[in-house]
Amino acid sequence: MFPALSQVPGDNDPLQYADLADLSAEAPIIVHATIKEAIKVAPERAPNAPPGTQRFYIVASTNALIRGQGGVGETIRYVVDLPLDARGRAPKIKKQPFIIFARRPSSGGDNVQLIAKDGQIAWTEVREQRVRSLVRELVSRDAPPAITRIASAFHVPGTIIGEGETQIFMETETGSPISITVLKRDGLQKFWAVSLGEIVDEAARAPVRNSLLWYRLACFLPRELPAEALSGVSAVNARQAQSDYRLVLRDLGTCPRSRQP
Repeated sequence: MFPALSQVPGDNDPLQYADLADLSAEAPIIVHATIKEAIKVAPERAPNAPPGTQRFYIVASTNALIRGQGGVGETIRYVVDLPLDARGRAPKIKKQPFIIFARRPSSGGDNVQLIAKDGQIAWTEVREQRVRSLVRELVSRDAPPAITRIASAFHVPGTIIGEGETQIFMETETGSPISITVLKRDGLQKFWAVSLGEIVDEAARAPVRNSLLWYRLACFLPRELPAEALSGVSAVNARQAQSDYRLVLRDLGTCPRSRQP
């Protein structure tokens, strides 16, 4: 899927927060660049190019480095496959600005490698600011890590009927845990919060939509608590934990995307 080749107004951008987060989280190099040369690669030299695309060898000038330890040069070079139109014509991208999501290949030099087939997206000022905001979240010291699985969950009923607390513990790529607490106190509306780290933070709150923590949860949590996470929990308490978990998912909402991660 190539949803973002052409320029689009910021308010009508088809790329959602999750689309840009998927790209930004995977890309060690993010560059605002302008195409200097777009050289068509002959089909016989690109046998693995997807059907209905034209492979280009790109030479681009660097306008701004958005992310990239060690920086990049004034020129970057890479290969991209772009979709042909209904008449079989390749897009004209020379002199057009793009945001490039890439990594360094083993060949080094000025070469970079796109992290995805749509790792070249049309640049707009709004898009660049959205990506920069995402990168600031990703590289911050307290950035929420990617979730790998739900390790355990349990529910403890309160002393008064209707009260109770559910806790859900998640494992992450970095080993730093994330936990969700769902509380119901007598006379108060049920609420939930997320804590980062070993200690459950009493001042924690639910994440704001279109934030990195929201993305980690809304876009990657399973639709149900896995059975192994409730091992040893009574049937009654397991049902309540599942119910509280579904409340969390409803509050997080859907994770819309216009591209495949």
